[in-house]
Amino acid sequence: MSYPVSFEADYVQQRNRLTTFFRLILAIPLAIWLYIYAIGAFIAVVVAWVTIVITGRYPPALYGFVSGFTRFVARFTAYAALLSDPYPSFGGSDDPAYPVRMGFEPLDQYSRAKTFFRFILAIPILIVRYAMNILLEIGAIGAWFVILFTGKMPRGLFDLMVLANSYMARSDAYIFLLSETYPPFQDEQTRAAGAPPGI
Repeated sequence: MSYPVSFEADYVQQRNRLTTFFRLILAIPLAIWLYIYAIGAFIAVVVAWVTIVITGRYPPALYGFVSGFTRFVARFTAYAALLSDPYPSFGGSDDPAYPVRMGFEPLDQYSRAKTFFRFILAIPILIVRYAMNILLEIGAIGAWFVILFTGKMPRGLFDLMVLANSYMARSDAYIFLLSETYPPFQDEQTRAAGAPPGI
């Protein structure tokens, strides 16, 4: 059985040096929207937590909203960290054409106990997530210099950054109650999507 939260990132070697140079400035509108979006997502997660603890079910409307927020965070992170070049949309809907994608499979029934103690259970994940965030930031700094000089994203560096971004995205899904099992670091789809053979 595959993990219920998928993460895919397409490898594109050629990169735009100009948008890379100004990437953090270009990401400011996205960051502002992320802050606003996060307020609504926080409220939705709290309501979902109470609902799951009482009923054992994640309300579909809340699940859709929170999964959309998680998808937006993943795309924002990928764009800001230079994993992708196209400017992401401000929405959280699925976009198969965007080079970074997340998919979600809601459960029919959720464990009330796992949900009630989620923030305690998530402590080890938060520690690993913190380390992965540092890894992604270091990779992004390295990628910024490499892309500016060569116009290309090295595959090895891309894979390392995807490792970090995919874990962060799936850990967010776990923290936001979208899944119940500890997230894997990667699976067979994570880096393979869109990657030409031998690159």
